[in-house]
Amino acid sequence: MSTIAVTLGTDRARRLRAALTVLLAAAVAVGAPFYFAPFQVFQLTMVLLYAVALAGLNLLVGFGGQISLGHGAFFAAGAYTSAVMLDRYDTGHLATLPVAAAGCFLLGLALGVPALRLRGLYLALVTLSLAVFLPPLLKRLEPVTGGSMGLIVEKPQPPAWSGLAEDQWTYFVVLAVTAVALLLARNLLRSRVGRALRAVRDDESAAEVMGVRLSLHKTLAFAWSAMFAGVAGCLYTWVIGFVSPDSFSFVLSVTLLAGLVVGGLASLYGPLLGAAFITYVPSVSQDLSEAAPGVVFGLLIIAVMFVAPTGLAGLPGRVPGAVVRRLSDVAARRPSGVSAVLHRTPPAASAPGPESPSRPGTRASEPLTPADPETVGAPPRTEKE
Repeated sequence: MSTIAVTLGTDRARRLRAALTVLLAAAVAVGAPFYFAPFQVFQLTMVLLYAVALAGLNLLVGFGGQISLGHGAFFAAGAYTSAVMLDRYDTGHLATLPVAAAGCFLLGLALGVPALRLRGLYLALVTLSLAVFLPPLLKRLEPVTGGSMGLIVEKPQPPAWSGLAEDQWTYFVVLAVTAVALLLARNLLRSRVGRALRAVRDDESAAEVMGVRLSLHKTLAFAWSAMFAGVAGCLYTWVIGFVSPDSFSFVLSVTLLAGLVVGGLASLYGPLLGAAFITYVPSVSQDLSEAAPGVVFGLLIIAVMFVAPTGLAGLPGRVPGAVVRRLSDVAARRPSGVSAVLHRTPPAASAPGPESPSRPGTRASEPLTPADPETVGAPPRTEKE
């Protein structure tokens, strides 16, 4: 009974701690645009939309165990869907969001079917070819996409009753969409689909024996991942107000994958940390070295991977463990006082030298007593004497 009570108390404390963390994060997120400058608010907005894209990539790579280097193509598809609807058909901004999500979901399903027979590097090459192929295709479709010149669209305008600036209003809209997307990803991972993805990632043969349909869940992993990337691309169009094929090269796909690895694979907080990394680190690299910011960016990635191999999300749990192991190693190398006394060699136990004669039959540690002068040179006494 006491064990059950302790377990319930621990669960209640964990839930209370999680609720307080969420409330604190929500308070900071809501108050941030009123404290920072417009450019800093813009950077925070970019962090939020990149977090949505990385949350989808985390479903595929972190929990699904598949490799994708073409996530930038889904990002571009969502961005251009929103831009074309706003420019050609003059629809509202919110109306473009479900269309971009549904279109990218279907695109992910289409790519997931041929990817069923591929894995590892072969799958990575197929997805990379999609990321390389899409920008030239967008340039060819000039009547729709605007070609190399791209499309300029209007940003969301704040309503008069809000009293907010344009950057603040855009931030709150993106914040609301990001919160819903991250909550959906969390619930999806805790559902039957999430458990099936973990089983497929760990062992496909065992998962199939347990009744998991590999083809269905692999295809759905691509579809969900593409949908999140499409939503992030749609938000990108709202924030930037301009899209062009050069903005969605294969470098974007590599950057997204690097951000997820740095943030932490298979972690709920990894996408947020990775999005902050790929948003702020290039700016810091540019300030440190205007000649070679890419070199600084790469060195920072190497440094983070050396310090936190499991990503920034696993760093809080890694530091206490490293400290404990270090203290244990130091204690193992330094013997205690009792063991030091037991292992100490007495000085008299060493071999006798010329200045320290020893008598046979005596202990080395006992001092030698002087001989009786009357008995020196006398024969040994017998029992009769």
